[in-house]
Amino acid sequence: MNDLSIIIPVYNEKESLQAFLPDVISFCKDQGCYLIVVDDGSQDGSYGEIEQYRKESFVTIIHHKVNKGYGGALKSGIRCCETNYCITIDADGQHSLSDVRSLYEQILKQNADLVVGDRGTYCGENVFRKIGKSLIRMIAKVLLPVTIRDINSGMKIYQTHLVQRYLALCPDTMAFSDIIALAFIQQRHLVVEHPITVTARIGGTSTININTAIDTVMEIINMVILFNPMRIFFPVALFFVISGICWGIPIMLEGRGVSVGSMMGIISGLLFFFLGLMTEQLSLLRRSLVVNKK
Repeated sequence: MNDLSIIIPVYNEKESLQAFLPDVISFCKDQGCYLIVVDDGSQDGSYGEIEQYRKESFVTIIHHKVNKGYGGALKSGIRCCETNYCITIDADGQHSLSDVRSLYEQILKQNADLVVGDRGTYCGENVFRKIGKSLIRMIAKVLLPVTIRDINSGMKIYQTHLVQRYLALCPDTMAFSDIIALAFIQQRHLVVEHPITVTARIGGTSTININTAIDTVMEIINMVILFNPMRIFFPVALFFVISGICWGIPIMLEGRGVSVGSMMGIISGLLFFFLGLMTEQLSLLRRSLVVNKK
């Protein structure tokens, strides 16, 4: 596993790190893989827990003076990764190190570009988070051809050169997990799932809330507009055109001429259609600059 780097974003996880990080260090020593830990401006002494391992040759430590967000921390770690593969895990101890090996074996076995750790039905997850995850996946599936069940899983293993290519498209927030998976899917890379085990967090509290869900939905819409804007604009345009026609036909059959409301609906539909075409051209330019760069 000397071509694998484990990337751990850390923000105020001192209690978890005291129990979890020594196990990660031992795992990396035994398996010959590398470790990249990104302290994202922690204020609880997490950096001190990480800093004591700087002497290890296989450990890279990155420190953000100011909190950049979950996605921002992952971006920093992925950018400095030099191995063929990289895997992201959380610092709260919920992910099993045995799953690191199983996902690594899967990406090699299937020659995949991204393997998503499918958490299945995690009994420790509250009902509101389950509902939120289901709604996010439903919205993503409507807008994009999503085949992955657990797109917002924090445990994913990537081909490094590919994930580095798409970092500029991803937000610095918790929505990173969803958007990076959608980027791989939209660009027709081989994305597969593999079951993993998730346990209760060792310590600390989760920062995921309703704002996280709203932010994720907005980022998914942004992703669709970037890659396939007509998937949004065309249905809206079609709705207005059909509504305008249905509104105007009865009035015309009664001999009362053309309805103003009908014309407004049709014209609005045409405007949305041409706006979608212009957005398509702009998104093509951005994709050529960001996605296709080497």
